[in-house]
Amino acid sequence: MVTARQEPRLVLVSVNCENGLLILNAPEMKELTIPITAPKNNPVKTCRVFGLDIQGRDCGDEVAHWFTTFLKSEPFRLVHYETDMAPRKCEKIHKPFQPNDEVPYSDCAPLLIISDASMEDLNSRMEKKINMRHFRPNITVSGCGAYEEDTWGKVIIGDVELREVMACGRCLLTTVDPENGIIDRKEPLETLKSYRMCDPADKHLYKSAPLFGSFFTVSKLGTIKVGDPVYKIIEC
Repeated sequence: MVTARQEPRLVLVSVNCENGLLILNAPEMKELTIPITAPKNNPVKTCRVFGLDIQGRDCGDEVAHWFTTFLKSEPFRLVHYETDMAPRKCEKIHKPFQPNDEVPYSDCAPLLIISDASMEDLNSRMEKKINMRHFRPNITVSGCGAYEEDTWGKVIIGDVELREVMACGRCLLTTVDPENGIIDRKEPLETLKSYRMCDPADKHLYKSAPLFGSFFTVSKLGTIKVGDPVYKIIEC
């Protein structure tokens, strides 16, 4: 696997999906469109993500050449996870997850939630303001207090039920500027470390990583959309 930790300019690649097609764009590159579902005669590769094996169907030479050309790097291959492939078990990545929690290529959880108020609080401490793109959440929530997402436990959004598992320990990837793909290896990590370190009892989980955002798994499938209210489930 390769991420923007090793290839920071990956953050400059934009991805869209339309009519069964994956549309890729990047600075000074011609737009590339490929089928989301790779042809069945494309080989299935055994890949490794954070030490765990997982399969992916190779998406072909054209997109591999596109990424390699843009990154000016060693050859890379793009693979597609198909739903009949075996996912990675989250509990093998971090112990707080349950046996039925699974992900394909995500770091360790299906969803990352961060509130706008948390982002605003961090920026109030930063000399140079940044935006949410540094942290890449799946869902952002407005109308709550800073870091309230750390305490929600279970929430309902639309007809989807989510369960909070653990905080997200932040790494060097947050120091990649999403505007230019340059990694500075300092901010916002240094600011976060000044006030967002874990409880000493949780150091075995987070080590020296500061916390920002919370990982959630899906308890009940459904549909969410922009503007849906978020309800915290209170169990009596």
